[in-house]
Amino acid sequence: MRLISLCPSNTELLAYLDMHDHLIAVDNHSDWPSSVYNLPRVGPDLNIDMEKVEAMKPDLVLASLSVPGMERNVQELQKRNIPYIVFAPNSLHDIADDLLRLGETLGQKETAQAVVRCYHTFIEKYRQLSANIKHPARLYWEWWPRPIFTPGKTNWLTEISQLAGATNIFADIEQANVQTNWDEVIKRNPSHICLVWVGVQTKKMNKDAVKNRPDAEKVDAILTERIYLLEESLYCRPSPRLLLGLKKLAALLHPSVFPPYDGIDPLLTK
Repeated sequence: MRLISLCPSNTELLAYLDMHDHLIAVDNHSDWPSSVYNLPRVGPDLNIDMEKVEAMKPDLVLASLSVPGMERNVQELQKRNIPYIVFAPNSLHDIADDLLRLGETLGQKETAQAVVRCYHTFIEKYRQLSANIKHPARLYWEWWPRPIFTPGKTNWLTEISQLAGATNIFADIEQANVQTNWDEVIKRNPSHICLVWVGVQTKKMNKDAVKNRPDAEKVDAILTERIYLLEESLYCRPSPRLLLGLKKLAALLHPSVFPPYDGIDPLLTK
């Protein structure tokens, strides 16, 4: 089967189903697993070269609506009569459902079911561990600094926060993606700050970008130097790799409660 993925999270779904070898092309930002490095690229997820996609004659294109603007890709696929499947997950439950639906579509139903069982087992383990934490950390997630964007209640990072023994300080806003400002962050006073700037490598981020903001000394996380530069690939993509991000975050926040971070994907261990 000839497959094309239009965003990193879809590429990752295929890897968990052991179907990534069927990819003939991916978007410009797909970077996991390493087997995709040498595949042809069809453009960034918000500016896909549909003529190139069409010319490659895929059996199925994996599209997404996880970022505003991606709907144009779906419209073009429809217009050109290119076979496609589209995902629009916001929660950890949605991601599991997407795995099952993709597995069914690709004839990998049993593989998908096995992965999802492990996925739910791991989540339940961390749910039980987090229940023992009496003083949850107050997390501020920053997706983008200018203007400031952060996840709200209906985003997977609110769930990841809870499973790691924390609360998302913007979890009271009924949106997946919230535009806010620094004054509001100060008002909510996080105990920890997680920088996960979309599309930016951790080596290109700097804690001083936050520490030098007006009245930064009023924020507990800055006073205690609890500012983390985290890989956006483990927190900003709706794929099962979020569980690897959970392992890392939980160990950072509560090392006496959660296992130490070992960098091993819990769904890929044999």
